[in-house]
Amino acid sequence: MDLDTVRTFVAAADSGRFQDAADELALTQQAVSKRIAALERGLGVRLFTRTPRGAELTIDGQAFLPHARELLRVAERAVASVRVGHRPLRVDVIASRVAPSGLMRGFHQAHPEVELDVVMLFDVETAVAALRSGTIDASFRAVAVPGRPLPPDIASVRVLDEPLHLLTGPGHALAGARSVTLARLAGHRIWMPGIVPGTEWAAYYDDLRAEFGLTIEATGPNFGSDALLDTVADTPALATFMGEHTRLVWPTGHGLRRIPITDPTPVYPHSLLWHRDNPHPALAALRTHLAALAPRPDPAGIWTPAWVR
Repeated sequence: MDLDTVRTFVAAADSGRFQDAADELALTQQAVSKRIAALERGLGVRLFTRTPRGAELTIDGQAFLPHARELLRVAERAVASVRVGHRPLRVDVIASRVAPSGLMRGFHQAHPEVELDVVMLFDVETAVAALRSGTIDASFRAVAVPGRPLPPDIASVRVLDEPLHLLTGPGHALAGARSVTLARLAGHRIWMPGIVPGTEWAAYYDDLRAEFGLTIEATGPNFGSDALLDTVADTPALATFMGEHTRLVWPTGHGLRRIPITDPTPVYPHSLLWHRDNPHPALAALRTHLAALAPRPDPAGIWTPAWVR
């Protein structure tokens, strides 16, 4: 059913005169008459009766009017759902407990008027495809993994260098250290079952392992962060890496230690990605908010892979 004819019908019903409906819609009276006639042919009923005072709804016209109004309301809601500035800003944060999720919580607190849809996609290829299709407006990722440059229509900006901490149980040989150098970690087993080959975080830890001679193991099934914490707490031979802004809670009896890493400090580089043609006004507000955050650590004292922008 053509919405213009429905809109014309409602205008004529409200005004009671085809000429008044024509003036409201910036049409000629003849155009209004043709639209009403086409609608009546499509429905197979008469909607108006001409009178000396104008046009009155027939019984069928009265029955159709509330449905016609609802059709127009549904159409307006459909348009509003995708109109720039009237739909939620959709952002991929990878996971709920990691730093990007915290960055978005901070943005929400600073801009409660911006409606958000927070999603969690797996890898950078999936995120880039979603950005290009318009499924999401932005994504937090480490870029650009060797051999997989970003497409030219995808923009990025570095928003957070997150220092890594060493997480150990109370029986680990380094549990009493106030800080630990990367060189001192050589020979210790770092267990990270969440590393998935082919992802950007796997590329990051592959480079970290190669450059500093570390033993980073991804063996065994990944049962999630709670199981990881249980194992590290109970196994003196194992430790793991955790981002400084990762939010995890564990039982007091675990006795876990978070130990800063120095000389240099390995940082995980979080960048915000978006499509260059995305006009959502809240996207600009998000970029401005992230740009105003605290400065990154001194570049002279940090480590990131050579491929990181």
